[in-house]
Order: sequence, then C-alpha cells, then structure tokens
Amino acid sequence: MQEDDIHSGSTTAAPGRHRLDRRRRGGRALVVGGVALVGLGLAGVSVVTAAGGSDEPTAAVAVDAQARAEEAARADRSTRDSASPVTPSAGPATSSPSPSTASPSPTRTLNSTPTATAKPRTTSKPTPAWVIPMKGAQITSCYGQRWGTLHAGIDFAMPAGTPIHAAAAGTVVKAGDVGDGYGISVFVDHGNGYLTHYAHQSRTAVSVGQRVKAGQVLGYEGATGDATGPHLHFEVHKGQMWNQIDPAPFLRARGIDVAC
Repeated sequence: MQEDDIHSGSTTAAPGRHRLDRRRRGGRALVVGGVALVGLGLAGVSVVTAAGGSDEPTAAVAVDAQARAEEAARADRSTRDSASPVTPSAGPATSSPSPSTASPSPTRTLNSTPTATAKPRTTSKPTPAWVIPMKGAQITSCYGQRWGTLHAGIDFAMPAGTPIHAAAAGTVVKAGDVGDGYGISVFVDHGNGYLTHYAHQSRTAVSVGQRVKAGQVLGYEGATGDATGPHLHFEVHKGQMWNQIDPAPFLRARGIDVAC
C-alpha cells in the first residue's frame, strides 16, 4: 500500500523526500568543506559550511587566496636564497705570488750616464840626482895609466849616434871642439865644486849657458878627436877645469855602480 503511494506521488510520501533532500544538500556541503581544507593545507583554517547554498563560493575564494599566498612565499624564499652571502672556503687560499713577493730582478736606469771608473794615478819616479851618462854601454877603459900616460876618465862604447845624457843637473859651460884631442865636447858645471866632461861626440844638442837636468841629452856618440872608434870619454873635474879625478868611486858614492 505504501509502495503504491510513493510511486503515485501521494502526500504520505512527501515528508520522506524532504528529509532526503536535506541529507543530500548537507552531504554536498561537507564534501566541499573537506576539499577546501585539503587545498588550504593549514590546520588553523576553518571553512564555514552553511546549510544553505552559499558555502561553495566561500571555499573557492579561500583556495584562491591560499594559492596566491603560497606563490608569494615561494618568490620571497627565492629572493632570499639568491641574495644570501657565499661562505668562503675554509681551506687555505692558493694564489700566484704577487710581484712584490717574487724574486727581485735587477733594475736598470735608462739614459743614465755610466760612472767612470777612477783609474789609479800613476806618478813618475823622480829622476835621481845623478845618473849614468850612457846606460847599458860596455866599458872599454877605466881611469888610470894607459900606454905610459894617464887615462883621465872612463870610456863607454855603444853604436855611433847613441844619445849621451847629463850625469846631473847643471849649466853648460863649454860646447864644441875644445882641442887637446878630445874632439867635440860638452862641459857641465854642477855648482857643487864638480864639473863633468863628455868628449868625442859626433854633434852636440846643447849650447853654452844652457841649464840642463839630470838625464837630459847633451849630444850623440861619435869618434871626433883622437879616437880609434865611436865611444864616450867621460871625466869628472874637481874644483876647477882639468883637475880630473877617478869617476868610478865618485859615481858609486852617488848610487851609480860602474865596472871599474
């Protein structure tokens, strides 16, 4: 009897349909609220479920707001991560040595004037007060008796034209042929009571009255006068001209050794 009433749409079955419709609407509201809670993912968010038909738009707005908030949060985290400072490595840093620590290289100054090396000063030895008149010559005759007469000097033999040097400083008092077999001669007064005589020259290089130094050239060896060959006849006169003395000890006393 009741089954026929339901199919016929009688009033006895109306109360049952009303209750079923409420249950269906209430179920839909609960499902929508659960979906909203799952989309939000937050425990503190509550969705107001209404028994009427206004609950679905409220849940959609909440889901959209949450999605925007999450997107903003992700953007903020990305900005913070990219701006975070880089932590330096804890290991020792290795780098190529700087120019200041590299081995020094020699420096050159361009366009600089080279410093001249000071050369040691060479000083010539002072000329001795007395020198040998013909250095290196062979002595062919000494002072003394020869062939029964006095040979009053020392003979120095060198090739003809060899220079003859003053034995000491002085003044020329005779120059030329003085006679007595001496040929061309030069006499030098040394101002200390002694004169020296240089005979048998080929020619003279000084004149009377000329001041000469020790070692200065007086003339050149020859064979003028009574001579058998080129040589220098050398005499020492003490106190006055023609007072000849032995030249050998006289020269040795003044630092000149001769083989006589």
